[in-house]
Amino acid sequence: MLRPRTTLLALTALTAGALAAGGPASAMPLDPLPLDPLPVDPQPVDPLPEKRSWAVGTGGAVATVDADATRVGLEVLAAGGNAADAAVAAAAALGVTEPYSAGVGGGGFFLYFDASTGTVTTIDGRETAPLAMGADAFLDEAGEPLPFTEAVQSGLSVGTPGTPQTWATALAEFGTWSLADTLQGGIRLADEGFVVDETFRQQTAENEEKFRTFEPTTELFLPGGALPEVGSTFVNPDLAETYRLLAAEGVEPFYSGELAGEVVRTAQDPPEAAGVEDVRAGLLAEEDLARYEAPLREPTLVEYRGLEVYGMAPPSSGGSTVGEALNVLEPFELGALPAVPVLHSYLEASALAFADRNAYVGDPAYSQVPLAELLSDEFAAERACALDPEAAMAKPTTAGSPDGEYGPRPPDDGLTVEEGTEGPSTTHLTVGDSEGNIASYTLTIEQTGGSGITVPGRGFLLNNELTDFTFAAADPTVPEPNLPAPGKRPRSSMAPTIVLDEGEPVLALGSPGGSTIITTVLQTLVNRIDRDLDLAAAIAAPRASQRNTAVVTAEPAFVAAYGPELEALGHEFSVVEEIGAATGIEYLPGGLMLAAAEPDRRGGGSAGVVRDLLDNPLAAVPDVPGLAPQLGED
Repeated sequence: MLRPRTTLLALTALTAGALAAGGPASAMPLDPLPLDPLPVDPQPVDPLPEKRSWAVGTGGAVATVDADATRVGLEVLAAGGNAADAAVAAAAALGVTEPYSAGVGGGGFFLYFDASTGTVTTIDGRETAPLAMGADAFLDEAGEPLPFTEAVQSGLSVGTPGTPQTWATALAEFGTWSLADTLQGGIRLADEGFVVDETFRQQTAENEEKFRTFEPTTELFLPGGALPEVGSTFVNPDLAETYRLLAAEGVEPFYSGELAGEVVRTAQDPPEAAGVEDVRAGLLAEEDLARYEAPLREPTLVEYRGLEVYGMAPPSSGGSTVGEALNVLEPFELGALPAVPVLHSYLEASALAFADRNAYVGDPAYSQVPLAELLSDEFAAERACALDPEAAMAKPTTAGSPDGEYGPRPPDDGLTVEEGTEGPSTTHLTVGDSEGNIASYTLTIEQTGGSGITVPGRGFLLNNELTDFTFAAADPTVPEPNLPAPGKRPRSSMAPTIVLDEGEPVLALGSPGGSTIITTVLQTLVNRIDRDLDLAAAIAAPRASQRNTAVVTAEPAFVAAYGPELEALGHEFSVVEEIGAATGIEYLPGGLMLAAAEPDRRGGGSAGVVRDLLDNPLAAVPDVPGLAPQLGED
């Protein structure tokens, strides 16, 4: 039996009966939106002078890491665009304000719920390896793996960008606006500039040495040869012109025209600054761009506490690993337990799922990924036998055997495969419109600052996505699903997620953070569904990440709150300043929507709604009753 989604007494009083009660997909805004989109002169929304980590209202919701990008997405919704239109517009804005994490030089995964059909679809916008790339691409002349930094800061790390094609595909499949219309907000932002904050300056400083390696990058991101000052305005007219080209001609110039040639020449012969030693040349060719596709893929799906949890299928490991961990947790009645036993179970389930991720998940076009078995209840039940509520298992633990033959005890001769290296940058945006359509979109250029290589005169950085490949198998006798190969997509941890309840939209979320994306999404789901925190509190809660390693990575607040009791169960901790930077939206009863982002991590995120019903303070966690209606089964 489903638990009732309780009425929000405190909030419904604010609507004064103007909202019709009912399912989320039938929610209506206070006033009808215009029938015709007004993309060039969008309708104004409530101003967002400062980042707010949560908002409640109607008409649609947007959550990103950046106030300008959130505003651009809200303007599209207010002007009649749907969630797909607003997501592309917000992503283009992030290409301006978050150029070290996203942009047309990178790729990502786009998860979409279409309320009119009740279906969830995904777009695989992951970068691909050049056709000239072999398994030994990241080995030196002696057959040893290249130093990671050397590989990153080179043309060799650059894969075929997937972001422009992702935008075009999303709009063609789900949108109501043209690419030209959705790019207008990004064009204005690039022309007029954005205010430099401490996070942008710090990220520039952390990448200064890499940026000074390449002349056009130095000119763009170190204006006048110095770090941008906090409070100054950063403009990017070159990116504005690139967006204008895409607006006028679509994505064809990027994949088969003038821009394609510029991208290829830049990757093959990176424009080093004067006096800098030559970096490794790339293998990207015009044929690689011309043959690129962003295919539609079936999402992953598991049922958790009666809810349908959708995620991204391989080559991302996000959906399979989050889904497997939830399946492992399903038999345990976490909702009746205190915080420490819940978090212990979360850490153990994550370790088991990561062991299987590392052993079995890669590009399904190049290796056989046993996805159905990894997400089966029977495999999860076998894996759950290793979870002891009273003690942490020894780690790293071995992978299971998703072979269809399961018993009460898992085999003890499984594989142990290392995780590999994955960049922690990336960004995530979440959009929901008043019709119940949802876009959960994670996009990236990999490391913060990507390869460090800016395409001259174009205003965007190229990715270093190919360093997500495993450079060399740790054990030649053990299969390694993530070695480089011609045209292959490297394994990712991006985990855009959408949750439905009997086909109706409930919530969506995602995060940056390399492989900690998976644990951030998983822990947030556990916080929201099992611990009954509202979505804003579930995102703000202190985090820990267990990726099948001997030591758990955890934030200081997590260790302070739960460390001693978890250590008594056998967990060991290594402290890091922060993990992930999630955003999410939730459809609440009575036609209301909650948008939520980080209060502090990565400088804080930005959540907004088209019509804000609460003039809420800039508090990290809302103090409003009823924002956490019960989800799932008892």
